[in-house]
Amino acid sequence: MENTIQGKPAKNEKIKHPPGLYLLFITEMWERYSYYGMRSILILYLTAELFSGGLGMDQGSALELYGLYVGLVYFTPLIGGYLTDKFIGLRTAITIGGITMAVGDFTLFAIQEQWGLYIGLLLLIIGNGFFKPNISTLVGELYSKNDKRKDSAFTIFYMGINLGGLISPLVAGLLYANIFYSNTGGVEVFGFKYAFLASSIGMIIGQITFNLLSKKYLGDIGRKPTSSRVKPSLEEKAKPLTKVEKKRTVAIFILALFTIVFWTGFEQAGASFTLYTRDFIDRTIFGYEVPVSFFQSLNPLFILLLAPFVSALWIKLSKTKRGDFSVPTKMAFGLILLGLGFMVMIPAVMMTSSGPEDTVVKASMMFMIVTYFLNTLGELALSPIGLSAVSKISPIKIASLLMGMWFLSNAVANYLAGQVAALTTSAGYLEIFIYLGIAAIFFGIVLLLLSKKIQKLMHLDEFEENDNTKQVI
Repeated sequence: MENTIQGKPAKNEKIKHPPGLYLLFITEMWERYSYYGMRSILILYLTAELFSGGLGMDQGSALELYGLYVGLVYFTPLIGGYLTDKFIGLRTAITIGGITMAVGDFTLFAIQEQWGLYIGLLLLIIGNGFFKPNISTLVGELYSKNDKRKDSAFTIFYMGINLGGLISPLVAGLLYANIFYSNTGGVEVFGFKYAFLASSIGMIIGQITFNLLSKKYLGDIGRKPTSSRVKPSLEEKAKPLTKVEKKRTVAIFILALFTIVFWTGFEQAGASFTLYTRDFIDRTIFGYEVPVSFFQSLNPLFILLLAPFVSALWIKLSKTKRGDFSVPTKMAFGLILLGLGFMVMIPAVMMTSSGPEDTVVKASMMFMIVTYFLNTLGELALSPIGLSAVSKISPIKIASLLMGMWFLSNAVANYLAGQVAALTTSAGYLEIFIYLGIAAIFFGIVLLLLSKKIQKLMHLDEFEENDNTKQVI
């Protein structure tokens, strides 16, 4: 019996996604479970006192370290993408990265000292470099270049990311703030290390699942390096990129610059938003104090609720006479929505005091909930669409490298996010949130104005109509 792994569906075949997409969905879900569970408490762990189970760092230094860590997490995919293009298969890289990250999380659990923190973070950074760009590239390889299911596929894949992101902060919160929390004589002790252990276990489960089922559901896709699969002749190796390929690469770089603005604001979730929630948000519901990490489950929860509708919307629009919105237009909407989310926080900050020790009135958690909702709508309009575009228009010879470059823009943004968050210790939350909101809306409008020119650079109408490659196992 034939099992079509890659290619467009036949005319009379019901449109559906290949089963390999759902294996990658599960694999990414567990990896994101590992990442977001750890990230949701990292800044809390760094700033908690030593006797409370933390490392006792001052808030400014902790935010700068946080920014450096998440920045490097998105920088190493550039190196991992290059190595995969040249020397190793996508699936091998995913396994190397997964195992390395599992060891990194376990190190954070086992060694509750600063040197243990640095070793653990280093392993997580290296492991993510091998994992992150290659699983996204592997999703793209399940489809032909001009397959109209691609945007939908990446949105579904994005749901896997956010299912892991939804569960892990809840688990981490229960572990550090409830199950392994103690209060003796007014001295609080948090169980941060057990949340790190849970992240390590999640990563191991994901890798076992991926390696047991990849042969059945992926066939030979992703086994060999791009250079081996493409098999260019000596003449082709020396041949430069075509004019169209160069234009597409330029388009990717331009879009990457706008994503820097987006993620600089969005990644306040793990930095300034986390500390603001801890100190200035009323987290009590019916006498229960909601753990701070729980709020980081709002974004993935909203994505899981909204992504099916957004995915269906893109497909419906693509079938209309006018057609779907262009990639740059969708991404512009994402930036504007992010900016509006920051504007929602302004009245909340205005009603609270300048420091947690002076706080008389705390802001309603509804401010934070609405902000996360708007940020999530922005993310759905920008991130999966960007991933799909990179996969769709990247020249095959440098596909993983460009995916790594895409994550490099995230690296810059995440580093900047930490540096900007650190400014709240001197400038205050109000000024920083206002500036971030205005910047996001301004650059969203600029991208909207440039959308037609960028769309022309992408040359989406020039993919070969006979790109109908199928792989049978």
